[in-house]
Amino acid sequence: MLDIIRDSTVGQLVNFFSDGRLLPYPEQKPGFVLSAQFVLPNSGASSSLSDSDDAKKSKTFEPDEALSREDTFVVGEKEAGTKLDAPSDPRLVGWYSNDDQDNPRNWSASKRAFVAVCISLMTFTMYIGSAIYTPSIPGIRDYLNISLPHATLGLTLYILGYGIGPMFLSPLQELPRLGRNTVYMVSFVLFIAFQIPILTANNIQTILACRFFTGIFGSPALATGGASMGDIYPFHQLPTSSASGVSAQWVDRLLDLSFIFLVFLLPETYEPTVLLRRAQRLRKLTGNNQLMSQAERNTRGESAGEVIKETLLRPFILATDSPMLLFANVYIGFLCEYHIFYLWFEAFPLVFTDIYHFDLGISGLPFTGFLVSGAITYTAYALYLMYHLEPRMARAAAEGKQLPPESRLEMGLMASIFIPTSLFMFGWASRASVHWIVPIIGAALYLPGIFLSFQSILVYMTFAYPM
Repeated sequence: MLDIIRDSTVGQLVNFFSDGRLLPYPEQKPGFVLSAQFVLPNSGASSSLSDSDDAKKSKTFEPDEALSREDTFVVGEKEAGTKLDAPSDPRLVGWYSNDDQDNPRNWSASKRAFVAVCISLMTFTMYIGSAIYTPSIPGIRDYLNISLPHATLGLTLYILGYGIGPMFLSPLQELPRLGRNTVYMVSFVLFIAFQIPILTANNIQTILACRFFTGIFGSPALATGGASMGDIYPFHQLPTSSASGVSAQWVDRLLDLSFIFLVFLLPETYEPTVLLRRAQRLRKLTGNNQLMSQAERNTRGESAGEVIKETLLRPFILATDSPMLLFANVYIGFLCEYHIFYLWFEAFPLVFTDIYHFDLGISGLPFTGFLVSGAITYTAYALYLMYHLEPRMARAAAEGKQLPPESRLEMGLMASIFIPTSLFMFGWASRASVHWIVPIIGAALYLPGIFLSFQSILVYMTFAYPM
């Protein structure tokens, strides 16, 4: 547990301001035995930082005799086999061994599961911030004496915000000096800050402006939560692991509790950031400024502006250069999820408040249909992966082959029929002569379509573009 706290945002600050005395890393502990490869040549320095018996008994971290790219460079299994120009460069800071516990891929199953829960909690918190506005639309309309389309802009602008936010916030997580947690936590603070004016606003302009900015600053968790899962789980486990994450006063309380929990217990998972910080500690320890992580070498000689520019432009270049990626983005953004899904959410108050006369206290209960269908869908998807897709992958691997990336689209193709079926059933049944449970069932059928289509496309892109 201490290593989780140490690697969290608060733990990093405590470690920094205490100069490593509190929540120390192995390199900051007395008696740490330093590998000779990291010591400056002709410096006369001993490879051990202490000559005491305690130091000799302390844990020794020694790199493998022949360091390969897989041992030192931050890559996934997908990139294995690519070679460095100098595979045994002693000045390249990498993992101390193949089972180095600072490597997120080597964490225990329980630690990875805990971090996955943290990421899912963060994603869940941001997602409910969008739809939970919907039951308040009639109240906002009456209280501020505005039209229904004007009141629903609070939902529209939130979605617009977290469509725009990932364009410049998510790529910042690829900068090793920032990593995932810095972007997550800074944007989370701003996300909470913009909730406060919404609670106290007496005009629609304030509500709409703040909803737009909460969408922007809530977007990193939504856009790159799956990337954080990919940091800690092996490549072949990504489909299963990435599937695990799916009144204003109550929202504010949930945000506060989630932020406090995450700022203390969500560790950094981005490998280039972990290794860059290790290299910084080793340079301070040894005085050897030639020690660098691979990420530092890759950007050596480039200005900060050039690095940021390249990082921000990369997603646009990938999307525009590949027709498949462009189509997938359009399908997910307009047809599969955000456009239809959230436009449809605006119909819930009209149906259950105006037609079925639900009061404000229970007008949000129809959304519980998604919980039921979500639980069933996730269970079915996990069973599909466990008993169908993974055995196929194993048989193909035994034959020296790989399943084509298109095999990941099978479930999405079958599930896509749920989307039009759900919309038709919801629209047809939304009348006073039909019991209210029918449109709720119709709405619940949307989730298998959107979840499985979304999941299939994301996993397909991961396998189709491994680099």
